[in-house]
Amino acid sequence: MKNKQWIKKVKGYFDHHSIFWLQLPFLSLFAVFIIIPVLIAIGLSFTDFNSIQKPNIVGLGNYVNILTDDAIFMEHAFPNTIQFSIIVGVGGYILSFFLAWSLAQITKIPRTIMAIILYLPSMTSGVMLSTVWQVIFAGDKIGYLNSILLKLDIIQKPVIWLSDDRYLLLIMIIVSLWSSMGVGFLAMLAGILNVNKELYEAAYIDGVRNRFQEILYVTIPAIRPFMMFGAVMAIVNTFQNGSIGVMLSGANPTPGYAGQLLVTHAEEYAFVRYEMGYGAAISVLILILVWVISQMAKRLFIDKDR
Repeated sequence: MKNKQWIKKVKGYFDHHSIFWLQLPFLSLFAVFIIIPVLIAIGLSFTDFNSIQKPNIVGLGNYVNILTDDAIFMEHAFPNTIQFSIIVGVGGYILSFFLAWSLAQITKIPRTIMAIILYLPSMTSGVMLSTVWQVIFAGDKIGYLNSILLKLDIIQKPVIWLSDDRYLLLIMIIVSLWSSMGVGFLAMLAGILNVNKELYEAAYIDGVRNRFQEILYVTIPAIRPFMMFGAVMAIVNTFQNGSIGVMLSGANPTPGYAGQLLVTHAEEYAFVRYEMGYGAAISVLILILVWVISQMAKRLFIDKDR
């Protein structure tokens, strides 16, 4: 009798806390791979640590040096990151929405084929991605771009595209935009396809007269959650592609610091100069920047009436 009561109590406990137990594996992995590394990085950012000797506490010294004494940060890494983020992040997001809306206007079979073609580059790893584009922008006569331009007599000798600080950032932007049609793009496409058709009919009765007004007053409000998800994924994709300049040029720092972003600046100090504390401080600043941008996107797309 006692055993039955004990089993009943245990069963009731697990039933009552079933959601917690279902979430426990995710929460454990999230803590191990996200929370703990972030806390360690924040702790290291207040130290002078070369990965061999014991860390020395320097307080806010790393942050002060970054913002007041780091010429590369102020002259190259930060401005490059802002330019890269605006074009790849905002531009890629707008491009994703435009392509998703365009595909939603065609029939199922060609839409599926085109969606797969646009989505596939985002599944390619950074190394594979840079390898493909290194062939196109190779600095000899064999490189596809140089070969075409030489045949057309546009250039007289091969251009070393990936080592020239005039072209590297532009190439990084092109490559990143090419691979920016990821999960956010598919989410927006799914959202547009599932908008209730009666909303469009009602909108035209209320005075909507063209496709632009249809997008502005019906489509975007109807897929607001999908737009929010797409914005978050665009932010993540932008900073994930931060190392593309190093992969393309094969050097960190990049030639003339032309492709140096905050991510590669942190990697340079942490893994090239072995100034782990300084690199961790830059990483924390990146984390704060991502959080601020995410909050801005959240305020923009969350429906305040709910």
